[in-house]
Amino acid sequence: MRVALLPSQYLPSVGGVEECTRNLAINLASRGDEVEIWAPFSIDGPVVSAETIDGIQVRRFPYTLPRAHPSSLRPFVLEGYSTVRSMLRATREFRPDLLNVQCFGPNGAYATAVSILTKVPLVISLQGETVMDDSDIYSISATMRLALRIGIRRARAITGCSGFTLRDAEARFGLREGRGIVIFNDADPTLDTDGSNFSVRPDLKSVLDRKYVLAVGRVVEKKGFDLLLDSFCQISADHPDTDLVIGGDGPKLEELRNRAADLAIAERVHFAGRLSREEVAIAMAGAYLFVMPSRLEPFGIVVLEAWRAGTAVIATSIGGPPEFVSDGEDGLLIDPHDTKVLAGTLDALLSDAALRDKIASRGLERFSDFASPRLANEFREVYATARTPAKGRLGKKHLNTASGDG
Repeated sequence: MRVALLPSQYLPSVGGVEECTRNLAINLASRGDEVEIWAPFSIDGPVVSAETIDGIQVRRFPYTLPRAHPSSLRPFVLEGYSTVRSMLRATREFRPDLLNVQCFGPNGAYATAVSILTKVPLVISLQGETVMDDSDIYSISATMRLALRIGIRRARAITGCSGFTLRDAEARFGLREGRGIVIFNDADPTLDTDGSNFSVRPDLKSVLDRKYVLAVGRVVEKKGFDLLLDSFCQISADHPDTDLVIGGDGPKLEELRNRAADLAIAERVHFAGRLSREEVAIAMAGAYLFVMPSRLEPFGIVVLEAWRAGTAVIATSIGGPPEFVSDGEDGLLIDPHDTKVLAGTLDALLSDAALRDKIASRGLERFSDFASPRLANEFREVYATARTPAKGRLGKKHLNTASGDG
């Protein structure tokens, strides 16, 4: 097959969508499929319209949408027309069998337009963007709400990283009940976790050269790092040899620093900043335990990264994690809003090495269910059906082979 993947962001940016798209592209290519990635211009790299990453062609486009103010309409028409023309040119050159949107944003709106104009089948893969976007774009933008509804109607298949994600699309964006397909995300099983193949920057090495609890993600309210600070404060005196490391960057970083100071734990809390894929891996491998305290989480690739490193996991019970984390076996599920419960769970795992090792060991075993080849296999099945007009839109089906509570 010839597949164009259209993620909302891509490398060198770091995040769940970027990681999932990269793994999918590499594994599709390894099976003989021809793959291109049609991504927006990177916010973390040079402005280039085309490049090769991991041996795969990456084309960049300015995916812009109009703002509410009328003055933005004319520039949007000019820029939008230029983007569509560039994408139509890419379609003629690459001749994709289908377009797969990974995380529907402005990229999805343009992909829908190109699908309508060229009749190339469209597959939309929802990654929780309707509930986890940093700026709550689907709450404030009528344009994005309309674009997603049109895209869902147009698409031959809709996948979601969790049942939770698909249920939100059913409730708010016109996805017919039972039409969506759950395909859990994955993580790269080949990524080195001992740091032998790369160097760690000195400031990060000094932070990780201690006993620590780790949390990683965008520093935004929904990730719940403030709740983790409150919980860690409650148990810090009982574990004076253990620090807290928070990796990531975002608009709430300064508030978190101030919160740590107000709680008188600033010396015990280390903000590691933005981490590369390799730095996340080595930080996971060195952690005593990993915590995902999100107020809401559609899936949580970081849980898989902790499992890969053989590190015990505490994860939010709100959203997608209960669908693949077995509470008390390969992780502990908590409602992070109850900071006393989160504090007690932290204390339990830090105090009980046998429990911590048991959960870490079971998580490492479970990771094999989520390794990258599975993702490509399940998407190829969706693609094969989506390319067949007679079968059209896929009905209710769960392609996941991974076992779990969900």
